[in-house]
Amino acid sequence: MLKPFPDKGPFTTSEQSEPRGESSYEKMLRECLRGELRIVNAGLPASQKRLADLLTEGYPHVVCNDGSTHFFKKTELEYLASILDADEQKALLLPMLVEVGANQAEANILALSGHEGKAEKKVISEALNMPVACERGRIRIYRPQLALLRRKFKTTTVYVFSPRIVV
Repeated sequence: MLKPFPDKGPFTTSEQSEPRGESSYEKMLRECLRGELRIVNAGLPASQKRLADLLTEGYPHVVCNDGSTHFFKKTELEYLASILDADEQKALLLPMLVEVGANQAEANILALSGHEGKAEKKVISEALNMPVACERGRIRIYRPQLALLRRKFKTTTVYVFSPRIVV
């Protein structure tokens, strides 16, 4: 039912007044996308491994949710190791997750290593030759930067398709 809300404009649904500001249409769309995105994200690794552990493996890899194996290039792992100190190598989880959502102009690197994404920030900053910030566990980059990042870290990054609706 449409009800006027003085602070939200004359025709706003009551659902939009919720703290998250999500309309019923957006909720329905999110639920529809969840099922579709589960299929798209089926090839994601079932778990991540620490860089320090991968460096000791003969054939560094992780097993994916669909049963396939994701292999890492040793050269990429060695490049990452050259950027990070020993503690950061123990903290950095691979593959790094690149969240792609509704906004096609940008992507987020999910900072999962702890310490406010210190290891990821250092890697991304070095790879892009520019400072980056970690806000709420995410490092925001734009499409041209993503292309550069993926060129350097083809096997140590993977895309995660997100149902987040950007308004």
